[in-house]
Amino acid sequence: MRELGLRDTNGILSQPWVRPRRSSAGLGLDQVFVSTQTERAYRASFDAAATSMVILHLDGPVKVRRGHDRACTVPAGGLFVHPAGHDLTVELGGGLNTVHVYLTDEAFGPDQVRLNEEVGAVDPLVEQLMLALDGVLRHWEPSARTYVDHLTALLASHLARRRLPPPTAGLTERQLAAVRELIEDRIAEPLPLADLADAAALSVSQFVRLFKASTGDTPHRYLVGLRVRHAQRLLRTSTLPIADIAVRCGFSHQEHLTRVMRSRLGTTPGSVRAHAQNVQPGAHSVQANAV
Repeated sequence: MRELGLRDTNGILSQPWVRPRRSSAGLGLDQVFVSTQTERAYRASFDAAATSMVILHLDGPVKVRRGHDRACTVPAGGLFVHPAGHDLTVELGGGLNTVHVYLTDEAFGPDQVRLNEEVGAVDPLVEQLMLALDGVLRHWEPSARTYVDHLTALLASHLARRRLPPPTAGLTERQLAAVRELIEDRIAEPLPLADLADAAALSVSQFVRLFKASTGDTPHRYLVGLRVRHAQRLLRTSTLPIADIAVRCGFSHQEHLTRVMRSRLGTTPGSVRAHAQNVQPGAHSVQANAV
């Protein structure tokens, strides 16, 4: 088979905003093309290629937008995956060092594999395999050809297996912590689902699925639950008016807080406050300015 090269890619690497460092050109590889480079910010459209593309971000975070989707924040170690046979419009929001790997259909074996479009996914095994391919290019010797074939087969096999994440897959601890921190920082504000997904560096659809797998709740129910618990703490520990507590916790008004608390807990804000005062007779309430 002939060597896989730039002509078999979608053309990103041929653009003037890309400064190449090294590639597999001239090494005779027929199922994979590997390139490492620095890219500047850009927005452009590219025709479909016969190869599947996987981009590893070596640094970041940086904003990336596919087509007309909302921009996603991709961390260092994040991936951009684009299947063969699909046109691509992409916007890169800042300078970035990347490794690109392009795979032929033959690399995936006899099955007709079409990868899912992904922006911002993190997969440590994919990252290590791509770094290993780049490392081979950095210190190339002819005897490494067998090793490259082995890495290519492992990468293609793993990409094929992860096309559809298992139902039990969820957010990583780091992603869940980032989402919870965002909620707590903006507990009193309207919080769009897209902002929560962005904190986890996922698309909205990916985020909703993985969040529910991790917590057993939809993002909205989880957010409301945190707001209710925050309101309970303030009711027990402060002298703030209930109407002020409602607004501080992201509810529209006191009646909204009362309705949600009655539905979820079978009680009211007034009852929570009265109970707290009864179980701590003579205790001094924390003043509002201490909250």
